[in-house]
Amino acid sequence: MTSAYLVELVAVVYFTRATSQRIVGAFIGGAAVGCFGLAAIALGNALELWRVPIARTPYFLALFYLGLVISVTPIYLVTWRLARRFGGRGLAVFICIVAIIGPPRDYLFAATFPEWMVFAPGVAPILADAVAYVGIVVIGHAVMRLIPGPSREDRLRNES
Repeated sequence: MTSAYLVELVAVVYFTRATSQRIVGAFIGGAAVGCFGLAAIALGNALELWRVPIARTPYFLALFYLGLVISVTPIYLVTWRLARRFGGRGLAVFICIVAIIGPPRDYLFAATFPEWMVFAPGVAPILADAVAYVGIVVIGHAVMRLIPGPSREDRLRNES
């Protein structure tokens, strides 16, 4: 899966015409969200909202973290372009869309690969998963923005 996400990352870098500052910022945002993601998975496991089997070996945790970082990094290059083109409202719409489509995506993966993840019954796991998706976008975008600065102040802002 990580290899597929790496291919996606290369495509997103190309199609968003990301500068080196934005790429570095997106990776740093991804690194922050990798920590958030591990914590969210551990918290969901502890609260029994879901069960994600994670081996607590340094090798597995490092690979899992790397996979999280690579899988979320393209999101911040896209949110950068959305914020640049549509401002805060565009970013807010994107966050709402992610919160709505994220849980069904995870439930589909859980149904297809139950050895990867199992959700507890009820609404609480769905809401917790949606909150995790919102956190992934908001935290990563905010951290990414620290490197290249706000997208609205980009010197190429008027470019279409």
